[in-house]
Amino acid sequence: MIVFPKEKPAVENLNSYYLDIQKLFEHYQGEFGSGSIHFKSPSSEGVIFFDKDELLTGVFQDKDGETEGKAVIDCIIEAATDKNFTINIHELDPWEVYFWANIPGAEKIYEDLSTEFTDLEGLIKKMGMEKLTGYIDVSIKNGKEGGLIFLNDGDIIGGSFSWEKGNVNHSKDRQEFLIQKAKESGGIFQVSKISWTKKDTVSEVKETSEKFPSNVLTMLEEFIGIFERIVTCNKKIKTDCSTLLKRKFMEQVDKYDFLDPFVGEFEYSNQKITFLGDASAEELTKGIIESVKELASEIGILPWLMKELEFWFQEHAEELATYDIGF
Repeated sequence: MIVFPKEKPAVENLNSYYLDIQKLFEHYQGEFGSGSIHFKSPSSEGVIFFDKDELLTGVFQDKDGETEGKAVIDCIIEAATDKNFTINIHELDPWEVYFWANIPGAEKIYEDLSTEFTDLEGLIKKMGMEKLTGYIDVSIKNGKEGGLIFLNDGDIIGGSFSWEKGNVNHSKDRQEFLIQKAKESGGIFQVSKISWTKKDTVSEVKETSEKFPSNVLTMLEEFIGIFERIVTCNKKIKTDCSTLLKRKFMEQVDKYDFLDPFVGEFEYSNQKITFLGDASAEELTKGIIESVKELASEIGILPWLMKELEFWFQEHAEELATYDIGF
């Protein structure tokens, strides 16, 4: 299930058939600064969260299932260009958009709780005592109404309600109204826990960057990111990109032991590399590029990858030559 703001959109019922999607984002990055764009068609649905500087992450759902992450953004834009989508746009405060952007990766800790056995007010208090960072999703009248209660370290920091207009609402009255509506009409609750990737990776990235020049890390992150985007957009590939990479890295441990997923020296997540091993920048570069090239060949996307890497080759020609990396 895709989770996005429940309020009435600031802009609604646009039609992708008449729009330049890339320019649409550029316009509302300038107009709103941060927000979300929701795409809906009879057979698929997607949402992309953005701030003034970049498109942060996306979620896409169709008959083949649901995928999420930054790599999905291009898939949504491509689908909206080829097919007819209804588009709604929400404006979000800068701090709020990072909360929303982390929701797709949230872990459900309680599912399908009902008012028959669970009191919503009591559930909110319980999550406060457990210091939850996450949200409670409340569905009322079979989804016709509902709301989201956001918590950070157990403190309520806002809510999103289907009967409101505009941004996320911080009013305690609106939260109490949601509790009352759930009591009167009955409701179903889902509780999810969020990991703050934007905050948590700051120290890790700093530690990694001290080991290698920042341009090398950027080059490798871009390289894996391009591969990830191709895998995500290819519906013939049923295994997710993270699993494919871990399997390939396991095959390479005799040559590049720092890639062993169980050792924890190397990690790629949310388009960022964390490396805590002793290998040199040259060894890390060769290990990653060799592994991804082999994997791309095995799953039949190497020609596509090489085509998508054309600009990357030009941008990082100096580093590739330094480490004697050939393609």
